[in-house]
Amino acid sequence: AYKRFSELLPKEERENACSARVPKSQILTLPELRANPFQDRICHVFSTSDTGDDSMSFEDFLDMLSVFSDSATSDIKSHYAFRIFDFDNDGTLDRKDLEQLVNCLTGQGEESRLSSAEMEQLIQNILEESDIDKDGTINLAEFQHVVSRSPDFARSGVSRG
Repeated sequence: AYKRFSELLPKEERENACSARVPKSQILTLPELRANPFQDRICHVFSTSDTGDDSMSFEDFLDMLSVFSDSATSDIKSHYAFRIFDFDNDGTLDRKDLEQLVNCLTGQGEESRLSSAEMEQLIQNILEESDIDKDGTINLAEFQHVVSRSPDFARSGVSRG
């Protein structure tokens, strides 16, 4: 992990990799993230940058690798998946978050985008299935409940980056 992290740094900074921060643009060159539709959110969720530039320290990088590893528990994976899907960072998945989530999964192209009626139906179905307290949003506990009924989640592409 240390070798992979230091290789993302310019040569002159590699000796001090433990105290350096890798810019988001370099993190996004990793093969695991390059084609991931949630790459920006992944960087945002794992970055501890004070400036909001989504750069990563070695510790941030380790956290990201450990969550995406096969040995991470379903609870840990679902916690981070929830944070990644919570686009507005308000602690719930509301209709707007769900719409952004679907758009990330289906792609932004005209031919793959759902019509507004299809999107509305899909969001309605997701909420009917997941919104246990019927408040119009999905909280972390509700999300983890749904995930716990999906044995493929821990092995899925969403949790593996």
